Amino acid sequence: MPKFSDLEVVALSLTAESEIIDSEKWLFDYKLQEYKDKIPNLISRRQFNDRRKNTAGLCEDTRKRIAAQMDGGETQFFVDSKPIAVCRVARGKRCKMGRMGDFSQAPDFGFCASQNMYYFGYKLNALCGLSGVIHSYDLSKASVHDLNYMKDVKLVYHDCNIYGDKGYIGADVQLDLFQTAHIRLECPYRLNQKNWKPKLIPFAKARKRIETLFSQLTDQFLVIRNYAKITNGLF
Repeated sequence: MPKFSDLEVVALSLTAESEIIDSEKWLFDYKLQEYKDKIPNLISRRQFNDRRKNTAGLCEDTRKRIAAQMDGGETQFFVDSKPIAVCRVARGKRCKMGRMGDFSQAPDFGFCASQNMYYFGYKLNALCGLSGVIHSYDLSKASVHDLNYMKDVKLVYHDCNIYGDKGYIGADVQLDLFQTAHIRLECPYRLNQKNWKPKLIPFAKARKRIETLFSQLTDQFLVIRNYAKITNGLF
């Protein structure tokens, strides 16, 4: 039994995130110095970094249980994606992140239509309910299409409605979701699409839930700031 337990590692990690501290060096060299007497078994920064990655699964299990307690009976969901750049596009070919491990987990070049920009990194797909609780998320290469995330969603969810943007339009995928899991994937029509219908105002307002979540992840939890050189703990 380690003197500094896994629960303490998770608690310290979550506390740092809630305090918007994304630098482990600053956390250990400055912030924790004030509480050194109150945490006698505090481990080193290197040990914390390793064990934080090892306990990522425990954090994910805890998050799922909390989401189920808060919003377990939800049948209306919203899905969206967000670009997560790891470096500038010009430095993408020289980026060493993910080169040493599994190539399927390495970052890649992609294009974000909503922001009209190319980037190098990953794509965050997330599914949330009407109350704003994130139920599911996935990190993929930037070049992977948004619709691929729905293959994972249909394995977990069923008998529900999911609302996405134009990036999730796909008649074959929508039909497959309905036939295999009774999931109705609703998306706004493109202007040049056959059988075009105008966008529903309540639908557009409700979709702001997940857009607000992404804004919170960016502004409060600094999700787009990257210091990692390896992909351990990301997948």
